Amino acid sequence: MTTSYFEWVQDRHGYFWTEEEVNQRLERKMHDAFHMVLTTSLKYKTDLRTAAYIVAINRVASVTKLRGMYA
Repeated sequence: MTTSYFEWVQDRHGYFWTEEEVNQRLERKMHDAFHMVLTTSLKYKTDLRTAAYIVAINRVASVTKLRGMYA
């Protein structure tokens, strides 16, 4: 899914990334995502699955606050 997003960004903005650049970006995104979930898991003393839900819900809540409910 993430690499599909990268393809969309490239098409939309006329970028061209090498396979190596895509792999580096993907690794960075996966590392950051895991770190965020692990940190949340430790903070709330919960399993990783529940922590992932917490991270996701917080992201949606943040965007909803910024944009409003019907933006």
